[in-house]
Amino acid sequence: FQLFYATLEGVLIADVKQPILLIVDEGREEEAVMRLSRVGFDNTLGYLKGGIEAWQQAGKEIDSMESISATQLKEKMNGQVPIFDVRKDGEYSSAHIPNAKHTSLSLINNYLNDYPTKEPFYVHCAGGYRSVIAASILKSRGIHNVIDVAGGFKAIKEANIEITA
Repeated sequence: FQLFYATLEGVLIADVKQPILLIVDEGREEEAVMRLSRVGFDNTLGYLKGGIEAWQQAGKEIDSMESISATQLKEKMNGQVPIFDVRKDGEYSSAHIPNAKHTSLSLINNYLNDYPTKEPFYVHCAGGYRSVIAASILKSRGIHNVIDVAGGFKAIKEANIEITA
């Protein structure tokens, strides 16, 4: 549940009747159910007792994502690599990597056809939190060639990657 902002659940999960199983920190189960209910999600099945550790101990399938540093991204940018910026419109408008495609996290489902299906591509946000959410959503939609840029735009600026002003 920590991965979702209260204002984004309604945008990212299209069907409010979809059953939801929560994986939340112990003691935050009621808060998660309440926040989801506030945006129309009343079909919470329950929560995973013991969290992700219990899931793994039960031998259930998990997935992971690749992540690189902004310095590693800079090295890869000598060639033309596809980069997607999932920040809000205003953030992108104020400064961004030239040629980075803007696919706001809140509208990511509208951009699914824009993402490459075979070649690796990179996603970033401001600090690394939203890009992990974006990568997770893309993977859940069958797009597995996504690579997260750890630290987001803050790290990109610190790595002296060219940005628009």
